[in-house]
Amino acid sequence: MQKPFNWLQARMIKALTETLFYETPMAISPQQVVDNLQEHFSNISGDKPKEIALAFTGLFFILGGPFFLWGSPKFRRTRIRRRLQNSRVDFFQDIARTKGVILAGYYGHWEKGDEEANYDNPIYQRLKYDLPGKRDRSAPGEVKIEREDGRDLRAEVFVGHDAIPEEVDVIVIGSGAGGAVAAAAVADEGHEVLILEAGSSYPSSRITHEEARMTARLFKDGALQTTKDRDIIVFQGRVVGGSTVINNGICLRMKQDGLVHPDAEDVFETWAELGAPVTEAELATSYEAIESRLEVSEMSQISGRYNGPHLINGWQKYAAQSQDPMDKRAISAWFHKNYGPQAPKTECVYCGYCNTGCPYGRKKAMPESFLSHATDDARPNPARILDGAQADKIGWASNAGGDRIAQSVKVTLNDGRKREIKVRKGVVVAAGALASSVILQNSGIDKSGDGISLNIACPVVALMPNGTEANVWNEDQMATYVDRGDFLIESHFQPPMSMATLIPGWFDEHFRRMHNYNRLVSAGVLFPADRLGHIEKGKLKLKIGEPELGLLRRALATMTKVHFLNGAIEVYPALLKGQTLRKGMSDQEIDDFYESAIVEPDDVVLSSSHPHGGNGINMDPEKGVVDLDQRVHGTENVYVADASVMPSCIRVNAQLTTMAMAHRAMAGKKRFG
Repeated sequence: MQKPFNWLQARMIKALTETLFYETPMAISPQQVVDNLQEHFSNISGDKPKEIALAFTGLFFILGGPFFLWGSPKFRRTRIRRRLQNSRVDFFQDIARTKGVILAGYYGHWEKGDEEANYDNPIYQRLKYDLPGKRDRSAPGEVKIEREDGRDLRAEVFVGHDAIPEEVDVIVIGSGAGGAVAAAAVADEGHEVLILEAGSSYPSSRITHEEARMTARLFKDGALQTTKDRDIIVFQGRVVGGSTVINNGICLRMKQDGLVHPDAEDVFETWAELGAPVTEAELATSYEAIESRLEVSEMSQISGRYNGPHLINGWQKYAAQSQDPMDKRAISAWFHKNYGPQAPKTECVYCGYCNTGCPYGRKKAMPESFLSHATDDARPNPARILDGAQADKIGWASNAGGDRIAQSVKVTLNDGRKREIKVRKGVVVAAGALASSVILQNSGIDKSGDGISLNIACPVVALMPNGTEANVWNEDQMATYVDRGDFLIESHFQPPMSMATLIPGWFDEHFRRMHNYNRLVSAGVLFPADRLGHIEKGKLKLKIGEPELGLLRRALATMTKVHFLNGAIEVYPALLKGQTLRKGMSDQEIDDFYESAIVEPDDVVLSSSHPHGGNGINMDPEKGVVDLDQRVHGTENVYVADASVMPSCIRVNAQLTTMAMAHRAMAGKKRFG
């Protein structure tokens, strides 16, 4: 294993670990944290390990160089408080986020071996946390935790890097929510389809509960991808099946009675005004087709038995005392998901690890559904998947009318080799909002990459009273939500490593919060950043302003009040400084706190799993990248079938709409003759 951190960087990691855990009873040594991070970052592909290594070198100079390394932990803590925790300098605030790397190295510790070898993992012992295989599921109504890998993709559907075809009918770039649906539709028409995926294949039989390794292997940049200014973390899958492999399977339509706030923005009307008249009835047909194939249904309430009801019960108390009609008409509900069907060997076992892949073969993500359908050998011309192959750009010719005709796709394999694969009929671009925009920009589509939207999330963790240990980790990560119209609140909880990185706080205070792991509940607010981003030199540049910050303050204040109304004694919003709010604060005091605590985006930890836009639909080629059929303007045979075609922010989880837009564009349309 080549170590990504040199001697100086490793020494800084050790010193930072000693300081962050100063006067706390560590379960593993600081040197073990260093070793964990050396291994963790060796598993992440791309330039992110180098970027993080440089950050630790930067910290060496920011914190005082040799004086920091030679200083006492008490001296170091004072220096960190002044220059990182309480700094107002943007660069210092950005680099302060490397604290999360140290926490991941500690709470992501994994003893060599399998799950059973980690039943006595010292970190888990300290937290009183049980891995899924150790949990008692003998009570009536409980689902036994058993592995079922019968839905995994077969090895035969993959193309070896030394057996890549020179030419195929259609190339589909991307195997996620959009690409898989598009590939299935094109394969159904009898075309020879090759699906390109930059990530590798990780069937359920290869997925484990080793959070650090799965995060490194399944996420783009090891779940450390950010916007260009590092203000927002953007989570995206880099694996066969895309983000459907590492998400919670949530399936929400943009507009649906009883599940979406009745007074929320009508996205269909917004799109029509922008020049993209996609009708509700038209998309409903595609929604229904996807929901039927995935057997989407309301999740079982036993799988979210504590954290889910905590949000709903707290919200009902909040809405009952509110005079705001938007609160009164808000929707609170259990999520509908594609975990189905709810039957033996296929129903969710609510282990709490959805975000690092389902090792039980229960989630009906793209590998278990549309990719399996597209590659079924029972069809005359089954699709094939080339993984570990990043599409760089499209090669063109021109027709008599001057439109571009796709003739090939240029690819970089994960060992650095370059290949060019010719196409006879066309290309479907479905690599996700960011990657599709980069590919089309590289291919000479000038307007690509503009108008990117995010649904931005911000967690709010709360501590319940003594005697209310609920072991929220023994359930589904996301169970219920509240649609308030202008923002959403979603219940969520994570396994130890991920939870440690989203819980705010420094030094012994963070340790105390994690020590109360079994008494924590959590939810996140979700708010829109509508068409604020664009791709610049391959990176997402997006800056939220005062309108978004104002909405965020109000949403966080609301969630804080909901926590307190349902019994919380402390609330920990995801603020860089790690402040605590305590039971007994008045509503006005809570509002005033957020007004003063959040002045700029660097004051708060923000993330998004839902980038969309960049190649928006528009009838006018001067205003959009694709036409109403989702064909790239000025081309004859290139279509876009992912979240990048959405002309504005859709406000809710984008998974189902991404699939529906791909189905709308490709299913039964005979785009390639």
